[in-house]
Amino acid sequence: MTDDRIEQRAAELLPEEQAAGGSADPQAQAEAILAESDEREADPGAAPDSFLERRRSDQTVETTR
Repeated sequence: MTDDRIEQRAAELLPEEQAAGGSADPQAQAEAILAESDEREADPGAAPDSFLERRRSDQTVETTR
């Protein structure tokens, strides 16, 4: 993780993230958020209630017009 990435994420904390209580140290909160995000991206099964579905554009549902 780069310092620039952490600083940018810290500057863009969502209101619910700020309300969660870690905003006294936005850098540490952003670093934790990014670490969890990276872990979930690397291992979609890392979070017990999450599911990351990856499909190609040709596998999507066609819309009717």
